[in-house]
Amino acid sequence: MTGRRLTSLLAYVTATAAGTSLLAGCGVIPGATGGSREPVTVMTWAPDGTRATNMPGMPAMAQAYARWINSTGGIDGHELRVLTCNEQNTSAGAAACARRAVREDVVAVVGSYSQNGRGFMAPLEAAGIPYIGGYGISDDEFTSPISYPVNGGQASLMAGHGMQLAESCRKVSLVRPDTIAGDRLPALLNSGLRKSRHSGAADIPALEDAAEYTQQAGRARSKAGQEDGCVAAVLGERTQTFFDSFRRLPAGEGDTGGTEAAGGRGAADAEGARPPAVRISSVLGSVSQPVIDRTGGARSPFEGAYVTGWYPEANDPRWEPMRKVIQEHAFADNRVDPSDAGVQTTWIAYTVLKQVIESLDSDSITAPAVSHALDQGVRIDTGGLTPELRWHYEDMLGAPGFPRIVNHEVTFQVVRQGRLVAQKPGFVDVGETVLSAP
Repeated sequence: MTGRRLTSLLAYVTATAAGTSLLAGCGVIPGATGGSREPVTVMTWAPDGTRATNMPGMPAMAQAYARWINSTGGIDGHELRVLTCNEQNTSAGAAACARRAVREDVVAVVGSYSQNGRGFMAPLEAAGIPYIGGYGISDDEFTSPISYPVNGGQASLMAGHGMQLAESCRKVSLVRPDTIAGDRLPALLNSGLRKSRHSGAADIPALEDAAEYTQQAGRARSKAGQEDGCVAAVLGERTQTFFDSFRRLPAGEGDTGGTEAAGGRGAADAEGARPPAVRISSVLGSVSQPVIDRTGGARSPFEGAYVTGWYPEANDPRWEPMRKVIQEHAFADNRVDPSDAGVQTTWIAYTVLKQVIESLDSDSITAPAVSHALDQGVRIDTGGLTPELRWHYEDMLGAPGFPRIVNHEVTFQVVRQGRLVAQKPGFVDVGETVLSAP
């Protein structure tokens, strides 16, 4: 080989090696697809514009999360695409959303709200699409093998609420929806009440979309009695309507002339007289900070009310990462309230999705791969907003009707000066109470 040809060959090899090194330094290696991974498409649904409970903040939070995560490079290099759907509070609407999720080939339905589990779960099961972090309102979320709940649902809330009320209420009236989901609530509340040898609550079913509740309010006050009685209402968005009817009731015989929220102090008390005896309470989702704000803040009829929730109080510093995302990526969207339980559930559900995708470390993410990772026991750290989450068989509570509960801890809160604050620090484990419910 001549000297000129040898020099040319060495120059070519050197240039090729240098080029390869530069490409690798830019995140692109020979044979790769330009350094980008396939986008991940998911769906979030919730009812909006209906006569019953509406949760527009959940899809809005999902969209804000996508804007934030994509601004930081996506999830493990995958662009996150969020589809939203209005499930209309009907079985047909929920089924339509599920069928659209199948058509769009989503890898999961994340952080959604629907009471119509029978309508949406079958299409998802047939397609093998996981349902991550539903709101916890449907029984199917706690029985389907493709559902991965992040909270204990209504079961944990109601069992915990019974425990919370048992310490303060001699008699309890429960006003709840006259629905399939509502039919389970009395037994769950009573499981908590009876943990302290309470006799149980009076059950008062009511339409969940009624314009007023005067008749049910009268029955509830009568059944609660006149000494240390409590009226608990769990009617979703209509809870405010119920308590509006409740406070308008005329004073009855032996009544002290009004009502007082559980744990609160009324005007009569401030004047030295005996305060009104009938008290009120609810669970998070039926009473929330936005509802309290809309009804007068510190002058709200909910002032002093006992409320059982899934997560820490809204002002807890553990919510700061979510608040920052909302401030920067949903600042003009008044649907996204960081103190709303639906928005909080959606945030936690997307936290789960992010950590699952990162655990897969794959260029292509599929629904079966996500489900497999969850079934194999990937551990999820939510930053203290819940206990560590894992959906391995051994982590499930196995309660009749709710076998897939893995988070059976709740928080006891109270409304003070117009704000929901912790009544008792930390979480309360209600697993054994849920297990004891008939």
